[in-house]
Amino acid sequence: MRQFIQGIAENSHYQATHLLQILRRIQSRYHYIPEAAIEQLSGLLNIPRTQIIGVAEFYSFFHLVPRGQYELLISDSITDHMSGKKSLLDYLAKKLDVAVGEVREDGVVSLDNTSCTGMCDQGPAGLVNGHALTRLDRSGIDEIAELINQQKPLDEWPEELFQVDDNIYKSGLLLNQQIEQGAALRSAFKRGIKETLKEIDYSGLRGRGGAGFKTAIKWQFCSEEQQTERYVVCNADEGEPGTFKDRVLLNAYADQVFEGMTVCAAIIGAKQGFLYLRGEYLHLYDKLQRILDQRRQNSLLGNNILDTGLDFDIEICLGAGAYICGEESALIESLEGKAGIPRNRPPYPVTQGYLGKPTVVNNVETFLAAAGIAVNGSDWFASIGTEKSKGTKILSISGDCARPGIYEYPFGTIIQTILNDCGADDVLGVQVGGPSGTFISNQEFDRKLAFEDLATGGSFIIFNSNRNILDMVHNFAHFFAHESCGFCTPCRVGTSLLQKQIDKIVEGHGSAGDVVALEELCQLVKNYSHCGLGQTAANPILTTLERYPDLYQSRLKEISFEPGFDLDGALETARRMANRDDAGAHLAQTDASGSRPVASLPPSMAVGE
Repeated sequence: MRQFIQGIAENSHYQATHLLQILRRIQSRYHYIPEAAIEQLSGLLNIPRTQIIGVAEFYSFFHLVPRGQYELLISDSITDHMSGKKSLLDYLAKKLDVAVGEVREDGVVSLDNTSCTGMCDQGPAGLVNGHALTRLDRSGIDEIAELINQQKPLDEWPEELFQVDDNIYKSGLLLNQQIEQGAALRSAFKRGIKETLKEIDYSGLRGRGGAGFKTAIKWQFCSEEQQTERYVVCNADEGEPGTFKDRVLLNAYADQVFEGMTVCAAIIGAKQGFLYLRGEYLHLYDKLQRILDQRRQNSLLGNNILDTGLDFDIEICLGAGAYICGEESALIESLEGKAGIPRNRPPYPVTQGYLGKPTVVNNVETFLAAAGIAVNGSDWFASIGTEKSKGTKILSISGDCARPGIYEYPFGTIIQTILNDCGADDVLGVQVGGPSGTFISNQEFDRKLAFEDLATGGSFIIFNSNRNILDMVHNFAHFFAHESCGFCTPCRVGTSLLQKQIDKIVEGHGSAGDVVALEELCQLVKNYSHCGLGQTAANPILTTLERYPDLYQSRLKEISFEPGFDLDGALETARRMANRDDAGAHLAQTDASGSRPVASLPPSMAVGE
């Protein structure tokens, strides 16, 4: 072990900023992070062992106690539940003879749940030692169980178990055009770097991660910072349940994404870029590294790119199972080898980002669009969409529809058009923007896909009339409670309380007072949480409570305030002692009108007499 740890620390140049990647390799090798490895790393990286333990405990893919040689994780996303995940998980546990959340006695296999794996268009899905498993069914589970019991290496498993499809059903402005490798950079340098920034500005491109901040302004702010060391970061940590478009873009359009990052580097003056790839997309890692190597060979990365004097390179960093790292400052903390806890803002990353230096963080789709604009100009992009929402939006559509997958639409498209295209019938409602977004009912399908109406990072989950919306709310409440980083009390405690309150109502134990308390708690979590996770954690409850109050009311327990025992019978002993059995010695019975008059006890039977 010591030689292995020494080797990976040396390959990482003994930099603590690489701690996450080092721990990933240790976890992959030993299926946990041994105490001896922590002690050795502490010395090699010159950081406290408590810091290493803190990082290992923060990310769900790391463990301080041994897991199985085959670590099986099954996605707990609502879309997986809609595809029969629960019964499949029970079947898998029985086939492998291991309880969920446990390691089998022989140490060969462990089984557990995990948050959404980004395979919502081909679930139920899971991971085995970090590699994606799709379209799970009983025959597939039988095969997986047999392979594990035979202890077959993963590279000998049938390829179809790991097949991940792009499922692109509707292409638009961006997906219709594969730009030639290097075309965006050549166009940008030919036009001029400052002029290219103006083109991106004129195009009206806004961040595609959901917040919608204007891209050109962010890049300009970063370029104007006095510090000369700057960074470009591509946020590919799409952990929002129901979102998987970045997975497809990186599989089919990675060259264009890297080109967009390089154009950004030329504009802001950065020499180093990072692609922060969510840990669930391990299957893309080797392919993306090959594309980067090819770009270096073609003088599109590295020193003196295209003989322009631009020096820039890109490094891929894998996450380790933490939804919060989709928040840009938490992502930067993770890049630095720390727990992904969001920073206080301001300062913002454009002034103090990675290692305290000016940093641009943009979404995968944003860099893809920027490269297209660099080639085709601003009018090509700005001529589509609405006044405040230019261009197109790529959606990840899943749930109750005939054709789940990737769809690209001009901003301003109405929701009903989207539902028609993907084959969604008898729709009860749509969750737009994932759990942190907005639930809309079937009375709102004339609303538009746009920043000024329904903004979204891309998640679009459809529910038909056979679904119980409270099942969705229940799933999302548990998701947020699990994924809270725990930094601030309103979110740490609030999401846990929301989960318990929803559990109580869904299970039929709630009262009217519990719904009032739920609404009050939602407002507290929303208004006082430190970052976007807590600020949006109550959205599934608030948006469904607004539209379906009767659904919540139907789950409430009917409480009668009549006594739970026979009050008049309890006075029988007193009557015998007083030798009384007349009407005055009995509690009044309900009269014909249905009212129950209050009867006072005779003095001889009163308390204290």
